[in-house]
Amino acid sequence: MDQRGIGRRGFTAGIGAAALWGRAAGAAAAAEVFDDRWRHLVFRRIPPTEFRPEGTRLIVRSERGASVFWRVLGAAERGVARAAWRWSVARSVPPSDLGRRGGDDRNLALYWVFVDARAAARVDEGTDISDLLGRRGARILIHVWGGDGPRGAVTSNPWFRGRGANLVLRPAGTGAFAETVDLAADHRRAFGEDPGVPVGLAVSADGDDTGATIEAMIEDLRLE
Repeated sequence: MDQRGIGRRGFTAGIGAAALWGRAAGAAAAAEVFDDRWRHLVFRRIPPTEFRPEGTRLIVRSERGASVFWRVLGAAERGVARAAWRWSVARSVPPSDLGRRGGDDRNLALYWVFVDARAAARVDEGTDISDLLGRRGARILIHVWGGDGPRGAVTSNPWFRGRGANLVLRPAGTGAFAETVDLAADHRRAFGEDPGVPVGLAVSADGDDTGATIEAMIEDLRLE
C-alpha cells in the first residue's frame, strides 16, 4: 500500500435490498478485495486512521484521527451503477453537523468520484486522488454513516465547494447493517443531474474534530 501525506486543505482544494444483495452475491459481482491497488492518504498534523485489509474485509480504527483509503476504478468498472456492502460500528463518533467544517466527523464514508467522459479517458492507475478530487467538473458522492441527520438526509460537503455531497445512510451510532445503493439515483438526488463516469472509490473514517475513537468494519463490497 502506498501511504502519502498532504495537508487536508490541499487534499480538498487539490482535489428490494435482499434481491439486490442476492444478485450481487452471484458471479456477476465478486466482492471487492482490499489489496495493493488501494492507497492510504494521510493528512499532516492529523493522526491517521488505521485501515487493516483482510481480503474482502476492511478493519477500521481511529483514535482522534482521519485519513482516506482509496483506489482508481479500472476501465471495466466504470459502468458501475449499483453497489452493495455490509458494515458495522462498535465504537461511534457522536452526532455532528456534516455540513460544518471542524464538526463533520463520521464513522465510515464511501466516496464515489465522477468526472465527464473526456476527463475519465485521462484517468489511469497512476492518477493521484488529489487530481481526481480537484478537477473542476468532478462530483463526489459520499455515502455516510454518521452525522445528526436522519437516514436519507443530503448535505453539501463543506470541503468540496459545492462539488461534494453527503448522503446519510446511517446517523451516528453503533450496529451492523447491509446496504444497497443506486449510484445514478443518489447522484441525481444529491446534485440534481445525471452522473458522469465513476473513476474513483474511497473509504474514510474521521474522528479528529470530536476526539472520538472509531472501531468499525466494512466487508463484501460489490460493484454492479
